[in-house]
Amino acid sequence: MSKLRSQVIKYSKKLNSTNLSALRSGNISVRAEEKNINGFYITPSGMKYSSLKPKDIVFVSLKGRFDKKKGIPSSEWRFHQDIYVNKKYAKAIVHAHSTCATAVSSHQKSIPAFHYMVGVAGGEDIKCTKYATFGTRKLSKNILSALNNRSACLIGNHGQIAFGENLEKSFELAQEIENICHQYINALRIGIPKILSTKEMKIVLEKMKNYKRE
Repeated sequence: MSKLRSQVIKYSKKLNSTNLSALRSGNISVRAEEKNINGFYITPSGMKYSSLKPKDIVFVSLKGRFDKKKGIPSSEWRFHQDIYVNKKYAKAIVHAHSTCATAVSSHQKSIPAFHYMVGVAGGEDIKCTKYATFGTRKLSKNILSALNNRSACLIGNHGQIAFGENLEKSFELAQEIENICHQYINALRIGIPKILSTKEMKIVLEKMKNYKRE
């Protein structure tokens, strides 16, 4: 399990080094098992990513239990828990306060199919949740709703979240979402972009499924 803890640290540091999320913002987790208990490893609350050691990474069970003596998990652990419980194929989660995704989320605005790469999140648009206080079950509920048939979404007035089969792919998806948000903001500067049809996006989504299998 030390390998999984090290992966959490590696990608937590990448949040900073790639400018996907500054300072202590955002969090990383990976599905794990300890002592025959299913759960996940997650970044601790309030620590600089540059100073993280394997012992600092907190194990939280799928029932939301953790040993406070071994550390306090990120304040956002609840939506990580709920995603792992409700999305059996979710193996890793990246949450970031990336600049462009946060800017779009501040309008509580979903991103329509202005570009076919919107389909990378799994649907014909990228949903944005309504606002809820960080660390609450209400926020988790909003996120799960926006993630219906999706592997990423924007979080209203907050940022973005992405999950996948491992940390590498989850992190790449978060980077894709940030890039799409950057492109969308620039497109809006010119005017209202043309939106691809539902029919076309169905074709795109099918092609993306085949592409991911190659």
